[in-house]
Amino acid sequence: MTARNTKAKAMILESLKRSKAVTSHETLQKALKGKADRATIYRVLNRFCDDGIVHKIVGDDGKQYFAVCVNCQGKKHNHNHFHFRCLGCGKVECLAGEVGFKLPKGYRSENFNGFISGYCALCS
Repeated sequence: MTARNTKAKAMILESLKRSKAVTSHETLQKALKGKADRATIYRVLNRFCDDGIVHKIVGDDGKQYFAVCVNCQGKKHNHNHFHFRCLGCGKVECLAGEVGFKLPKGYRSENFNGFISGYCALCS
C-alpha cells in the first residue's frame, strides 16, 4: 500500500521543520492548534520514523521526542548521538558528535538511545 500525502502529514512535517529543537507529541499537538487529532499525529510521526524522515528519542522522562533527520538523503540509519534535556526550560536537543562503541563479536546494533538531562547554558 502506498502512502498518501495528506494535509495532516504536510502540516506535521512543516511544524517539525520549523521547530529548532527536538519536539514532543504534546508540543506538536499544541502547535497544530487542533488541526490534527492525537491519533493522527502519532500515526504520522511513526510513519515518518519508518520512512527515515524523523528519528524518535525516548527521554529520561519516558516521553517520546521527535527530530527531523538531517543529511539522511532518505536512507534509514541509526542516530548514534546523544540528546540533552534541560531540566530548567524543558528544551530537548541533539548533541553534535557521534558515539562510538564496540560490540562483542556476533552482536549487531539496531538502535541507540543516549539521553542526558541537566541544565542548558541559559538555565545554569
